[in-house]
Amino acid sequence: MTIDATLIQSLKIDLPELDWVTDEVRLGRLSQDFSWFSPVLKRQLSDKRADIAVRPRTEEEIRQVIATCARKAIPITIRGSGTGNYGQAVPLHGGLILDMSAYNAFAWVQNGVGRAQSGIRLNEFDKHAKEAGWELRWLPSTFRSATLGGLFGGGFGGAGSITYGPIAALGNVLGARVMTVEPEPKIVEVRSPEVMLLHHTYGTTGVVLELEVALAPVLPWVECISVFDNFDAALEFSHALAGKTPGLVKKEINFLAAPIPEYLTQLAEHLPPQCHAVLMVVAEFSEAGMRELAAQFGGKITYRKTADEVRALNRTLIEFGWNHTTLLALKINKNFTYIQSRFDPILQLEQVKSLEKALSSEVMMHLEFIRVKDGAHTCSGLQLVRFTTEERLNEIMQIYRDHGATINNPHAYIVEDGGKQAKIDPAVVTMKTRFDPLGLLNPGKLRSWFEREHQQENKNS
Repeated sequence: MTIDATLIQSLKIDLPELDWVTDEVRLGRLSQDFSWFSPVLKRQLSDKRADIAVRPRTEEEIRQVIATCARKAIPITIRGSGTGNYGQAVPLHGGLILDMSAYNAFAWVQNGVGRAQSGIRLNEFDKHAKEAGWELRWLPSTFRSATLGGLFGGGFGGAGSITYGPIAALGNVLGARVMTVEPEPKIVEVRSPEVMLLHHTYGTTGVVLELEVALAPVLPWVECISVFDNFDAALEFSHALAGKTPGLVKKEINFLAAPIPEYLTQLAEHLPPQCHAVLMVVAEFSEAGMRELAAQFGGKITYRKTADEVRALNRTLIEFGWNHTTLLALKINKNFTYIQSRFDPILQLEQVKSLEKALSSEVMMHLEFIRVKDGAHTCSGLQLVRFTTEERLNEIMQIYRDHGATINNPHAYIVEDGGKQAKIDPAVVTMKTRFDPLGLLNPGKLRSWFEREHQQENKNS
């Protein structure tokens, strides 16, 4: 798809008061995210770019942009801070980048619920919520830069998912204010559970202006690292802490098998050579129980910071987990990539141990312990991989599947290709028909939509 340059220029002429971006360097940066973590996506997406970008500051400015693009049939790719890893914010067909980062006001918090504009950074939301005695239920490792809308549109969860599950778990997201993409845009309040039809669809199904989310009570968290000489002991400790200690309150349990701790250079003095490490964030009143459990498995606590010390240091162990682990390793060895896996809640220990034996020369085990949507405890993997070829990468993912693990493919930029099913809920397509009837939002990312378009074209021909 090629967009007429005069059509793009007419946007600035029609809306001269808006904050437009046409500089080639800035435009190139706004057209990319962290999909370069994948050598496959880097090859497929590195040359994709928007024709223009805009940074609206108010709902009215957003409405003006949406209405004008709808009249001119200009594709729109919504962007938060671009911290995604799957090309969610990369425009496949040029057009306009709608940078929501300036639309970032905090609205309110009351009775364990908070609401804010979608461009607010998660760290800012969390600060506002804490003033009222609440905090976000989940923080991705990118919380300092990631936006609320970006996490909802393309993310999973993060620290806190060990207690509250992923964003998609019922009760986490309560509602959204959404704008339709039409010549005369409408505003609709969408409530749970329908709001989840907009979740993790890469901004293809509607323009989310505000989000209302359930919060958690503020607790004094303690951050600790326990190191182990033995892989199985470290794994079994993590598993026990996650799922067998209901009286201990946890926010993060991050298992890093050797040699991954070597790549956490800022923590080197706390990570002995060849150790297996478990990075934890637990409630202060649960620390004693955690230490008792670690000792039972032969763990040694090498690092401890109180909540006050974490604030003063301005560094949290959360930023060494999730895909920050991948980023830190890539800074040292650019030949790494990663896969995303999820293990059976009942068979997880058996599956992880078997795969470690089968692939340890190529795959380094990084596990985040979580609760899935139905509440069961399991571990989700962000394994580091020594990349050789795309074919071998696909073979490794298939080996995981053969062991009963679920793969969420981080080397695919189409919504359906990232998960375990080739088709998504038809209600998602219905939602897109309702909020984006012209199909202008992030075109090319939702297979179910463009297959529908082809079917309609064939019927009309």
